[in-house]
Amino acid sequence: MEPDIWYNGEFIDHEDAEIHVLSHVIHYGSSVFEGIRCYDTDQGSAVFRLEEHMQRLVDSAKVYRMDIPFDLDELVEAVVDTIERSGLRGCYIRPVVLRGEGPMGVNPLENPVETFIAVWEWGEYLGEEALEKGVDVEVASWNRMAPNTFPAMAKAGGNYLNASLVKMNAIKNDKMEGIMLSTDGYVAEGSGENLFVVKNDTLYTAPTGLSILPGITRASIIALAEERGYEVEEKKIPREALYTADELFFTGTAAEVTPIRTVDDYTIGSGSRGPVTKEMQDAFFEVVEKGHDPHDWLTFVDVPAADEPEMTA
Repeated sequence: MEPDIWYNGEFIDHEDAEIHVLSHVIHYGSSVFEGIRCYDTDQGSAVFRLEEHMQRLVDSAKVYRMDIPFDLDELVEAVVDTIERSGLRGCYIRPVVLRGEGPMGVNPLENPVETFIAVWEWGEYLGEEALEKGVDVEVASWNRMAPNTFPAMAKAGGNYLNASLVKMNAIKNDKMEGIMLSTDGYVAEGSGENLFVVKNDTLYTAPTGLSILPGITRASIIALAEERGYEVEEKKIPREALYTADELFFTGTAAEVTPIRTVDDYTIGSGSRGPVTKEMQDAFFEVVEKGHDPHDWLTFVDVPAADEPEMTA
């Protein structure tokens, strides 16, 4: 049995979560969404930075003039309820707001806004071994979009057509992922991840002005690195800096903290996970696996362990 899905304030069966073929979202990509993880920590099941993710969902919807008929607190509560109802102690969470069936045409203002929240089990996005051994990537032939074309700070479905081209090309070229450049040739991000460059114990990452998505995991790693005494700079990074980096790693909800071992067949550092990347992984997993949360990043949810009987009245 697949977990029930939250739909416009009610729970429906997984197989009933359908939209019409003439929905605006299918023809014009008019959706906004989030990717969130619930971890089975040593302290219990907990969602990582839930409120920040849902605030970004609300902000993305606002940019696209989509009026969600639920406030932030209601959306946060809906995610918690969906997880608890699923019985999954660890899961991936996908809230999505979309334009449904209505008048056809580019103008979406008369199409209904529909909200779904789904959860499922999902392992390591770039592969189980990737967190230790790293991944092989390429610089993509497709650039990140230019400023003032698409709103890059909104996590919108249509934006990911660009990302899909990058990912497909990488797979076809026997790579795990692609790194996009900005329209002026500076390093931007992966198809679904932000990127950090480590050089001489300083961490560099692209500024948001290069049309990157301001990732929540990215912001968390910046905070964790600075706490440990590392300097972090948001600056324009030339392509060749990838090849001469001491270390490179991706960050994201799905990718978590994943080292990069080659770019365009250039070996990065020693060709395996470097010490700074490992330290950032350890700091991140101390929160999401151990449940040690000095930053108040975790929202704990009540999902009984498999061997723990549910309380009955």
